[in-house]
Amino acid sequence: MTYIEDGLRVRNGFAEGPLADAALDRAARARRLLDELQERPETMTDAELRDGVSRALRRYTRRQPHADQVYGIARLIRRGVYVEWRVTDRLACA
Repeated sequence: MTYIEDGLRVRNGFAEGPLADAALDRAARARRLLDELQERPETMTDAELRDGVSRALRRYTRRQPHADQVYGIARLIRRGVYVEWRVTDRLACA
């Protein structure tokens, strides 16, 4: 086991601890938000869809996402392309 810092350690190639759990929780919440957007894109304006995508990405990264990324994902959702946001139960480390 390798300790990275308080609350984060690596064991067998996977991050463990409260910081890893928080990152997984943020990723899962972002996935749920994107899934909700993709269920009803036809009921939203383009601005509402972009705002929802931005909110989902901000939830995960904790910072303002790049506008091109937001526009690109919103455009895919508007076209009916399913944007898959995979969240595992463990955080893999390189």
